[in-house]
Formats: sequence, structure tokens, C-alpha cells
Amino acid sequence: MTVHLHQEDLPADALGPGPVAVDTETMGLITPRDRLCLVQISDGRGDEHLVRFAPGSDYAAPNLRAVLADPARLKLYHFARFDLAAIKHYIGVMAAPVYCTKTASRLIRTYTDRHGLKELVRELLGQEVSKQQQSSDWGAPDLTEAQKDYAASDVRYLHAMRTILDERLAREGRTALAQACFDFLPARAELDLAGWPEIDIFAHV
Repeated sequence: MTVHLHQEDLPADALGPGPVAVDTETMGLITPRDRLCLVQISDGRGDEHLVRFAPGSDYAAPNLRAVLADPARLKLYHFARFDLAAIKHYIGVMAAPVYCTKTASRLIRTYTDRHGLKELVRELLGQEVSKQQQSSDWGAPDLTEAQKDYAASDVRYLHAMRTILDERLAREGRTALAQACFDFLPARAELDLAGWPEIDIFAHV
């Protein structure tokens, strides 16, 4: 298992075929204000790739963009809504089709209200994930080793968790419902970017 740090784009031969796990790190939680600093991506074969963007970046990243925009390649996220909006706003592509482990968790782990990545990895895989670097400065001139490992851990477990979550969704008869939710997430991200982040347009009032 190796963590690779790249500047401004992903090497053309970095990933194997099949689904990729994707995550982002930004300067904050307001997408138009808080710039995208890092995109993490893994093909699930043991290595994680971190693509770093400098202040003032044009986010051209043709190799990364091609992977994210590929309609034949499933993208795995944990809380896809946020990452989809950040990628669309800065890199300019909707990184779909989508699988969201947090959405799947909410549909199947109805016995708990704890759906964070740390809790999910612990229950499903018996691994511990540190969240100490979650609120660190991702725009700093140099990333620390702790930041790199934290960022990599956000995509390290998604492939394995998807397998387990899919089994549970099938067991409880919720596979089709989960897929419908995943299919809607790009539209949910577009609503966030268009000015409806906190408004439920389906609500009665």
C-alpha cells in the first residue's frame, strides 16, 4: 500500500480498470468560497493517489478529468453530495455514475444514527480510521505525512465497504431504492450549487 502525491493532475497510467473511490479536501464547506485543494482516488488495488491543486490553479487536470467524467466507470464516495458539487464547480465535470457508502449506510443501518466513515469502517471492516486531520489546513504549502495518510484513508476502504453494503441492501430488499438514491445525487449536487443547499424542494412548505 503506497500513497502517491501528484501536482495538478493524475498520471495517465495510475489507475487500473473498474470502479474508483473518490474523495475531496477543500478549504471549508461552502463550495463556491472554499477552494478545492485535493482529490483522492483509488482503484482499490492497494495504492491511493492524491492530486493536489495550488492556489490559482486552472484545474485543467486532463487525466483526472477523463477518469471522473467516464460514464462507464463507477465512482465510490462517502457523502457523495459534497464531493460531486466540489468536483463539478472546480474541475467542471459531474463525476458520475455514483455509489455513496453513507447513503447506503443510512438505508441499511437503521439501527444506528452513526453513519460517519470512521464508524462505518470500524463496524464493517474492523479497522480504525483517525479523523484528527479532518479540519486541518489543506491549502498549506506542504502537506504533512499525517494529512496525506488521513486523505488516503478516505478512499482506502470504500471498495470493501461497498461489497458488504451491497450484500445487506440485497438482504433487506433495498437495492433498487439505493440505486434510485445514487442516481439522484448528481441532481442533488446541482441543486446545492444552484442555491438550494438547505431547502427541500419536495417539502410541503
